[in-house]
Amino acid sequence: MGWLERLREWERRWRYGYRTDFSTPEDRRRAEIYIRWFDHGILRGRWTNGAEIAPGVFRSNQPTRARYAAMKAAGVRSVLNLRGDEGDGPPLLMAREACAALRLHHVVAHLPGRRAPAAEDILSLIAIFRDIERPFFMHCKSGADRSGFAAAIYLMTCEGRSPAEARRQLSARHLHFARSRAGVLGLILDRHAASGLPLETWLRKDYDPQAIQAEFDQRRRQR
Repeated sequence: MGWLERLREWERRWRYGYRTDFSTPEDRRRAEIYIRWFDHGILRGRWTNGAEIAPGVFRSNQPTRARYAAMKAAGVRSVLNLRGDEGDGPPLLMAREACAALRLHHVVAHLPGRRAPAAEDILSLIAIFRDIERPFFMHCKSGADRSGFAAAIYLMTCEGRSPAEARRQLSARHLHFARSRAGVLGLILDRHAASGLPLETWLRKDYDPQAIQAEFDQRRRQR
């Protein structure tokens, strides 16, 4: 192992030393440091990257405790966490704790942000959209990629919006950049739009995440 690999391994171990639960006061202190610094929570105090995409349906980055309380006061009933379980890390534990204290319904969906999701993940998300209690709020980490993709899916399946209109949820306005690894999410929407099929039909019949990922990776290498 070279010096660079050793440095990266040391950094990983140091960082994950703060990826604790809330079982003791010291663990909680370290977990809060992880949320604030390693998970970039310090950037999300005032910056929300948020929008109301339909009546009573909101998207944003990972909320702070204060923003969960503000959402509750504004009438939000449910929170859809698009980050998955992520190993039960501090951000998820904080979200569960905050929502439980405020009696907000907390729903977790698995949606990868830097690779093409499985069809089952997207179909599961659609099922959540149809069952979740409204008003509701969806978030990922930065509010740029997974939130934008999920917002587009919601608009097409629950609001009857066109693929072209829904596609605008993935934009630089929300800090989604097509040339990043998360750009594969936009390519999925483009391939669906080109098919002319209803989204769920396309997902079940023609969607090939491996092929779309390979196409996207090749495009990135050629840039």
